Amino acid sequence: MVRVPVAVRKALAAVRRFPRNPGDSRTRRPRPTLELVAQPHPWTRAIGLIAVVLVGAWLGLLIVGNVRTPVGPMNTTMTLRPSLTGGTKINVSPLGALTLDSHHAPVRLDVNVDQLDPDRSQALVDHPERISGLQDEVTHDVRHGTLDLALRSGVAVVSGATALGLAVYRRPRRALAAGGLALTLLAASGASAYATWNPESVLEPKFSGLLSSAPSLVGNARSIVTEFNVYQQELARLVTNVTKLYDVTSTLPAYQPDPSTIRVLHVSDIHLNPASWKIIGSLVQQYKVNVIVDSGDTMDHGTAAENGFLDPIADLGAPYVWVRGNHDSLVTQRYLEDIKNVHVLDDGRARTIAGLRFAGIGDPQFTPDRSTTPGASASQEWAGARLAAALRAQRTAGTPVDIAVAHEPSAARRTDGEVPLVLAGHLHHEEMEVMKNGTRLRIEGSTGGSGLRAVEGKYPDPIQASILYVDRATHRLQAWDEIELGGLGLTTAEVSRHLPEENLPGARTTPPTPSGTPSTTGSTSPSGTPSRTPGQVAR
Repeated sequence: MVRVPVAVRKALAAVRRFPRNPGDSRTRRPRPTLELVAQPHPWTRAIGLIAVVLVGAWLGLLIVGNVRTPVGPMNTTMTLRPSLTGGTKINVSPLGALTLDSHHAPVRLDVNVDQLDPDRSQALVDHPERISGLQDEVTHDVRHGTLDLALRSGVAVVSGATALGLAVYRRPRRALAAGGLALTLLAASGASAYATWNPESVLEPKFSGLLSSAPSLVGNARSIVTEFNVYQQELARLVTNVTKLYDVTSTLPAYQPDPSTIRVLHVSDIHLNPASWKIIGSLVQQYKVNVIVDSGDTMDHGTAAENGFLDPIADLGAPYVWVRGNHDSLVTQRYLEDIKNVHVLDDGRARTIAGLRFAGIGDPQFTPDRSTTPGASASQEWAGARLAAALRAQRTAGTPVDIAVAHEPSAARRTDGEVPLVLAGHLHHEEMEVMKNGTRLRIEGSTGGSGLRAVEGKYPDPIQASILYVDRATHRLQAWDEIELGGLGLTTAEVSRHLPEENLPGARTTPPTPSGTPSTTGSTSPSGTPSRTPGQVAR
C-alpha cells in the first residue's frame, strides 16, 4: 500500500473545495428573487394624462392666458377660465358684475373693466355725437381682443400642459402628447362655444352687486325689445352706459321708466317678516312701480293680534292688490279691506287698477299650522274653476281681465286659456311657464324669505320678488326682472332680466292668445328649459 505524503493529501483536499464545473449547484451563490411588478391599467394611465392636461392648461391660463385691450373708452382685461356652465361674466368694479348665458362650453369668458380712460371718456362727454359711432369702434375692439385672446390662450394651454407633462412623466413624448391633447380640448371647447353661441343673451343679463340696483345699465324693457337684436349692438350700448356710470362717479343713475309699460311688482309669502316692507318700498321707488300684487300668505297665523303688521302697506307708494293665502284668515282680509289704497280680490270679482284689470280668489283653506286637510286638492280645484268661470263672464261682458291672481298654483292652473297672465305663490320659489292653452303662469318666491321659518334649514331662504313690465296699449307682458336678495344674515343681491319668447329678436310679433282650445305653445320656460309641475306642499 502506497502511503501518500501528508502535504499531497492537504493539496487534494484544498482542490476538492472548488467546483469542477462553475455551474455546480453546490457552490452557486443564491440569486435574488425576481418579482413581477403590476403595470398600471390603460384607463388609469389615460385618466392620469387627462388630469395632467387639465391642471397644466388651467395653470397656463392663469399665468399668461389674458389679454389687456381697450374697448371703446374703457381699458379691459379678457380672460378664459375653466367652467362647467360656460357663459360670459363682465366685472364692472366696484359696481358689480353682469353674467350672460352667451354659450355652453367648459370655458367662460371673463371681461374685467379695469378703468375708464379719462381722455377718451371726456371726448365722449364733450362730443356726444361720437356715441353714434361707438358701436363700430366697440365691435372692432372686441373682435381684435377676442382673436388675440384665442391665440394667447392656445399658447398658454399647450405650454402649461406640456411643461407639467414633462415634470410629471420626464419623457418628452408623453409631454408632447399632453400638449397636443390640451390643444385638442381647447379647439373642441371653441367649437362648442361657437355652436351654442347666443347673441341675444345680452337681452337677458343677470346683475349682481351694486348693479342690481341699476337695471337701466342695459336700457328699459321696451327699448331692449325694439332697438337691438345683435350682440355687438348691445355691447356698444353697455359700454356707453358704463361710461355714464363712471362719469357720475359713485352716484348710480336712476332707473329710466319706459312710458309704454306698466310696472307691476309681484310679491308673495311675506310670512310676517317686517323687513319686507322696507324692501318693497325701496323697489317701488327704484322701479317707479305702478301697482303691487301680493299673492297671499302675508301673515303667519292670521290672528287679530298680527293685524298691526299690515299698517305700513298704506305708505308703500303704490296701490296694493291682495288675495288671501292659506296662512291668512278672514279676520286678516277684513282688516286689509279697511286700509287705504288696498284692493282685496276674492270670488273672481274684477277691478281696474293702474290701467290693468285684475281678478282673483282667496285660498279656500286656512292652515296656519301647515296641516293638510282632507279634500284640500278638491277645494283648490273648485276655487280655480270658480275663478275661471268669473274670467269667462268678464270676457263675455266685454271687460276681459288682464291678470288673474290666486295663492296656490293648482288653483291658478284652472284659469288656463281664460286670461293672458295668472300670478300665484305658495311654493317659496320662483317659476314661470306657458300652459298648454296659452296662459302664462308666474309663481313668485317668498318675499319674506319664508319668515320665521327661514332658520329651519341649513341655509336661509332668499328674499324674492319680481318686476313685470306690461305694455300699456296691449296689456301684454313685455319682460320681467327676477330680484333675489340674500336671506337672513346675508347681503347678496341679484337681478335677472327675462323676455317672453315672442319678444326675442326674430320671433313672431303677435303673442299667443289664450283660448279654450289647446295650442302648440307647450309647457316650457322662457329660457327653453322644460318647466316642472310643482308639488303641492302645505306652507
